[in-house]
Amino acid sequence: DLSAMGLRHVGYGIPTDMFSPFVTSCVQSVRELTADAGELEAFSWSLNLISRILCRVITEGSTIVMKAINQNSALLLRKAVNCAPR
Repeated sequence: DLSAMGLRHVGYGIPTDMFSPFVTSCVQSVRELTADAGELEAFSWSLNLISRILCRVITEGSTIVMKAINQNSALLLRKAVNCAPR
């Protein structure tokens, strides 16, 4: 499921450098909702792990074909498909 989500993010064109600020903001939001340090640590650890997995999937899934699709260019897509391994 995480791999599928990561590949959707490739399709959305989400840069991997946006994950860290997102995780930080989520952890800060949860910090306001709980006083339990253990819960906060668990949430932070889990979200950081998910973030790293998604970043890896995005990095490995960003093929030349996916990049052409993201740019919405028929010409780039034809070029990408012509040189992509099959």
